Amino acid sequence: MELTWLGHSSFLIKDSKNRLILTDPFNNQVGYDTYKGNADFVTISHSHFDHSYIDEIKGNPSIIKESGTYNFDNLNIIGFNSYHDKQQGAVRGKNTIFTFEVDSYRLCHLGDIGYILNDDEITALGPIDILLIPVGGNFTIDGKEAEKLCHKINSSIIIPMHYKTSILTLPLDGVENFIRAMKSGERINSSTIHFHKKLQGLNEVKILTI
Repeated sequence: MELTWLGHSSFLIKDSKNRLILTDPFNNQVGYDTYKGNADFVTISHSHFDHSYIDEIKGNPSIIKESGTYNFDNLNIIGFNSYHDKQQGAVRGKNTIFTFEVDSYRLCHLGDIGYILNDDEITALGPIDILLIPVGGNFTIDGKEAEKLCHKINSSIIIPMHYKTSILTLPLDGVENFIRAMKSGERINSSTIHFHKKLQGLNEVKILTI
């Protein structure tokens, strides 16, 4: 399995059958290059402009933006209801968390989660191998809150997203607060990471580079 960070909360997942899953595509107001390639499936955590731009995606993909279970020939996607803020959506609305069962790995994309999930919500997600978590604060949980949530979920790999970089135009914190809270973080000199073997570690932070 291949995972590529496109910036912000958008990732491109390619499985062993070369199927492409795109998460939370953004428009050109974000600062990063808008994705204009092919996709077979697109998941959208919520309808804000920086997570739901599909106009230039090629390939007539299936668009998934609601909670529920979606099965596609050994590729399973499950959406879970959650919130974009600490007031059950009263401030910024709802958010959909997605888990993906791809090539024997279980990924979780938390979208714009705005609070720390409770134990029942974490149990519902099930065991997670690779966690994609926002850490930039302001519109989502911040670095310290993300650290607490990571240690509740206890995935093998953690990949931070939705944080300030030199490219992003939105007012977010950088990834540094999260790294300090986690007391670890391996910077990967690439936007892409490959997974071939069974994951053994726990809460290993990988910071991808655009």
